[in-house]
Amino acid sequence: MTRHALPLLLFGLLAFGPREANAQPQPSADEFVPVAEAPPGEQIPAINLVGAAYGFVWVVLVGYVWTLGRRMSQAERDLAELERRRS
Repeated sequence: MTRHALPLLLFGLLAFGPREANAQPQPSADEFVPVAEAPPGEQIPAINLVGAAYGFVWVVLVGYVWTLGRRMSQAERDLAELERRRS
């Protein structure tokens, strides 16, 4: 039995050993692995998301500047009213 086990063991090492020795190391679970070709259903439409984010920021910025302008003009009116009452 041991006479047949040694050739089988050597055959196994020669047949399956080099494949494992030349194999690329597998990345760990927390390592980034780029995907070269993903199916269209799994790709994120980045241009749409970036455009929506920029649009949202611009809308918020314009709204903030508009409210600042309204508050400044109200403050100027109040100051003018106080100066008129003082005179």
